[in-house]
Amino acid sequence: MPSQKLFLLDAMALIYRAHFAFSKNPRINSAGMNTGAVLGFTNTLWEIIRKEKPTHLGVAFDLPGPTFRHVEFPEYKAQREAQPEDITVAIPYVKKLVQAFQIPILEKEGFEADDVIGTIAKKCGSEEMEVFMMTPDKDYGQLVTEHVYLYKPAFMGNGVDVMGIPEVLAKWNIKRIDQVIDMLGLQGDAVDNIPGIPGIGPKTAQKLLAEYDTVEGIIANADKLKGKQKERVIENAEQAILSKRLATINTEVPVECNIEELAYSGFNQEAVKALFDELEFKTLSRRIFGEETKTKKATKKVATGAGTQTALFGDTPATSADKEEAPAIPAEKLTIDTTEHDYRLVDTEKLQQELVHFLSIQKEFCFDTETTSVDPYEAELVGISFSYVPSEAYYIPVPADKTEAQKIVDIFKPVFENEKITKIGQNVKYDRIVLDSYGVNLKGKIFDTMLAHYLIEPDMRHNMDVLAESYLNYTPVSIETLIGKKGKKQGNMRDANPLEVCQYAGEDADITLQLKHYFDPILDEKKVRKLFEEVENPLVNVLARIEENGVKIDKAALNAFSQEIQADVITLEKGIFEQAGQEFNVASPKQLGEILFDKLKLIEKPKKTKSGQYATGEEILVTLANDHKIVQDILDYRQLQKLKSTYVDALPEMISAKDGLIHTSYNQAVAATGRLSSTNPNLQNIPIRTDRGREIRKAFVPRGDDFTLLAADYSQIELRIMAAFSKDEVMIQAFREGKDIHAITASKLNKVALEEVDSEMRRKAKTANFGIIYGISAFGLSQRLNIPRKEASAIIDAYFEEFSAIKKYMDEVINFARENEYVETILGRRRYLRDINSRNFTQRGFAERNAINAPIQGSAADMIKLAMINIHDWMEKENLKSKMIMQVHDELVFDAHNSELELLKTKIPELMTKALEIEVPLVVEVGTGNNWLEAH
Repeated sequence: MPSQKLFLLDAMALIYRAHFAFSKNPRINSAGMNTGAVLGFTNTLWEIIRKEKPTHLGVAFDLPGPTFRHVEFPEYKAQREAQPEDITVAIPYVKKLVQAFQIPILEKEGFEADDVIGTIAKKCGSEEMEVFMMTPDKDYGQLVTEHVYLYKPAFMGNGVDVMGIPEVLAKWNIKRIDQVIDMLGLQGDAVDNIPGIPGIGPKTAQKLLAEYDTVEGIIANADKLKGKQKERVIENAEQAILSKRLATINTEVPVECNIEELAYSGFNQEAVKALFDELEFKTLSRRIFGEETKTKKATKKVATGAGTQTALFGDTPATSADKEEAPAIPAEKLTIDTTEHDYRLVDTEKLQQELVHFLSIQKEFCFDTETTSVDPYEAELVGISFSYVPSEAYYIPVPADKTEAQKIVDIFKPVFENEKITKIGQNVKYDRIVLDSYGVNLKGKIFDTMLAHYLIEPDMRHNMDVLAESYLNYTPVSIETLIGKKGKKQGNMRDANPLEVCQYAGEDADITLQLKHYFDPILDEKKVRKLFEEVENPLVNVLARIEENGVKIDKAALNAFSQEIQADVITLEKGIFEQAGQEFNVASPKQLGEILFDKLKLIEKPKKTKSGQYATGEEILVTLANDHKIVQDILDYRQLQKLKSTYVDALPEMISAKDGLIHTSYNQAVAATGRLSSTNPNLQNIPIRTDRGREIRKAFVPRGDDFTLLAADYSQIELRIMAAFSKDEVMIQAFREGKDIHAITASKLNKVALEEVDSEMRRKAKTANFGIIYGISAFGLSQRLNIPRKEASAIIDAYFEEFSAIKKYMDEVINFARENEYVETILGRRRYLRDINSRNFTQRGFAERNAINAPIQGSAADMIKLAMINIHDWMEKENLKSKMIMQVHDELVFDAHNSELELLKTKIPELMTKALEIEVPLVVEVGTGNNWLEAH
């Protein structure tokens, strides 16, 4: 299920609503400015950040000047009153606040905010990301899909209203989402001066659409109407079509917005605080930043080496064993300037040796590295900080000179490699990889606070700043205060003042230590201690090693493939021109639409976008591809262009200059289900479904002549887990006998003998099998199979009739979730479902689908993680030359040394099938080859 949440805010709608909400009780500051609109908007934004915890955010604004609607219909919005002066003054402040919250501003000349939001929502709504369009504007209902929702915000005592497909259909009393536009075209919109058909209100519009489906259908059947209604439809037919176009939100706006740019990582506290002070938002400031305390004053002690008059550690240094329980969290917001602390610079060999002595007598200590890069393979150490008593920390600067740097690291190597001492950190994998490059092998147990919180609250964000704010009510020093804001002018940590870095780095280690004390007892309360200590923490070392091992890419093969694709693109383009009878820009939707529908007239009534252009999206072209070769050629052209830019040309750019390998980064704390994800490159998305896409895997090759790629893949693991959970006898028996589960499902659904099952029956049964695991709806299944919803609903009903045990299991797990507000995997990994009892159909349905899927997908994730740990430990113990190099979904890939190939082909499946035994037999398919495609 989607692990990411994108909120898109309609700024102007929210600003207007806030302004009028405060109109009876205006907020005037000492400068005489009415701040109500800004305050209302900011309250709404903060509530979303605090309660919904979006992973991505964007705020869309209208720009001054005419839009494409004004060009087509000059009277558009002509009756609107002039914008209130207070709103004109408020808009620049709202934009400043959005920028201070470090959220992208989305706008495009000639288009409205709803067009920009519609375009981005359409692009981003998927099985990986839920999109929430935040606005009081009901017209957005036309954009709602299975993964895109209308989110009406809480404001002035009103509750939140989240509308999915069922809610929108019910509100408008229509059969399909696209009929929202027809309703608007018929009724018109007095606010926007869209005329519609005079005399037709909501009830009449609903009745006409129920009978004739669309505005065009009503006009075509006008002769069947009676009296005035007939006259009005005939007389205003052209006006109704125009109104429908004006009311249609354009989802093809040429707006540049990378999804990564929408990722939300927190706000600039100094900038927000400064604006709050200027606007005099005292109550809001207290809510977000807390009361400032004047009773505490920071204590900053810095030991600068041989000249220090006092001993670095005092006469009786504290130890980690002396620590008390984590202190009660203060009511006021704390910072480094309002908290007593002792962070010391340790910059001489004598002091460093003394620190090593005290670290060596601890049961545990926290450490953190400061480096020159976020990429651990390219990073050089700038410093290391340690903390083993709350509010105390020590920082060791590391020089740029490699020889001198190595000398300092070697001093601390014994404590890093002491197996008796637990190492505490935040995202320890990064630090481990950095230390590896200096010859340090981090040993002993680890306690990763990021992973601890990931198990405690999997749906939240897990970076240290968020954790400190949420659990310690502490605002850490911002990295920007040392090296500047992100961008080309951002500096490097090595250029910062060591004394300032000491405070920053010392705070990192200290706060992480305090978070460890806070989370430690909660792991027991949530019953995830075993999962933490036996799966997630040990996996850190495994993933670090896999990342370090790297993958070899055949750059020459990719370059040749790129040229081959380009030649095919040129050939396709030439063929398209010949069929079109002229040359044109195939990548231009406007020119393409004119060729296909004006010149070639492929269909009589082509669909148009809001801007009046012909719609040429994939969903339109796919329906024409079988009947028109030019359309299939255009789809092939687009697919090849995307393949070339996204993968073929991009992968060589990721090869490390150090060793000629690609080093992906695995993320343990992203997917709430427990699955791993990867970035740079995203191995999970390497294409496999098309012949051309599979060619990419050919470029993943062994690291040398003595190696062969070996791939080991769990077969149908999630279906097997579902069978085990539900105890469905038919499925269990099929798996035990090694039969084709999809063919058996097709046989039962179609009530035919097994030998009578054809490929189309099996395809639908396979989609149903895997869809049921995700709690798929009839709507979702109809979309995937491209069949009517009624047929999809019949398939699901037949499925549950034939596999009643699965239906029983699903009902039981949903009931468990309703009682406990969570579900869990075999190993106790929890997925919290706090909307499972929501009265909102969409929110409740989303939680119910998660309740069904999370235990299955999470158990599969736990299984392969355990397998990776066991395989890694075995390979280390046997001192094998072979290397584990990739994990992709349910598959592990190895660079197998030829002398060990037969051993791996036997041992790896054995370790994978025994990782987590269930009632159903597990099957691991093993393949080998000179590239990944051959091995897979």
